[in-house]
Amino acid sequence: MPKNFYTLLILPKKHSSARKVSVSGTLVKGVSIFVMGLILLVMYFSYDYIHIRREQAELRRLKQQTVEQKKQIDDLAAKAEHFAAKMEELKQFDKKIRIMANLETGRDKEQLLGIGGPATQEHRVRSKVASEDTELISDVQRRMDRLMDEALTREQSFTGLLGFLKERKSVLAATPSLWPVVGWVTSEFGRRNSPFGGEPEFHKGLDIATKHGKTVQSPADGIVTEVAYQHDVGQLIQIDHGHGISTFYGHLSKAIVRPGATVRKGDRIGYVGNSGRSTGSHLHYAVMLNGVPVNPRKYLR
Repeated sequence: MPKNFYTLLILPKKHSSARKVSVSGTLVKGVSIFVMGLILLVMYFSYDYIHIRREQAELRRLKQQTVEQKKQIDDLAAKAEHFAAKMEELKQFDKKIRIMANLETGRDKEQLLGIGGPATQEHRVRSKVASEDTELISDVQRRMDRLMDEALTREQSFTGLLGFLKERKSVLAATPSLWPVVGWVTSEFGRRNSPFGGEPEFHKGLDIATKHGKTVQSPADGIVTEVAYQHDVGQLIQIDHGHGISTFYGHLSKAIVRPGATVRKGDRIGYVGNSGRSTGSHLHYAVMLNGVPVNPRKYLR
């Protein structure tokens, strides 16, 4: 069976005889296939090498990103723990205020005050670092949600406390706790024998004896509702302190406030005198609760 041959004619540049080389077709095909295979193999390994280099670069980038994200997650976990510790302090502070203000709820009484507490921040962060990232992220998210709910509860609680304390401050400012004048009590609140004739009568206030012209001060914040002169109590002043409380001052020598004036605790309102039906220089001081006379000593400090 004849074989195919390929003839290569080699012509040198200088004067030399031409050379002729005969190569079988099978060899040519084999060499061609080998060269093509070698080229494909080189192309494959080149592509694979480039792909591996790209993957290595991407892997390094992802590792760096993972390290940074891990640090951010750890920082967030630490901040969440710090936030939790602060919220626990606020919770205890809220309870202390409620105890002081006598505003404890049933839930407050069931909770112990100032016992135990969260684990140290270092211990908790260390335990989180040892856990899986997904679990850590989920745990931080749950903690943040719980802390946000707790913060909302604390905000509502403090808002209620603030309103209560403002009301209490208003009540305290309106409570006639100061002595309107310094002196000695010559007649107490309640039943007594009248200094004019000795008849039994009900004395609606305190008689505080002191020297003529001594300054009378308002025992609480309020609004002057009356400044007048009556035959029995002489020169008088009446002040409305709100919350159903009002005070009355009689036998003054002079009033230095007018009806409608706003007075603060400790403001001067008049001077001790002996006007009206009186046996000597003194101040008749009375306190009314919803229009009913009460013992002033109930409020005085």
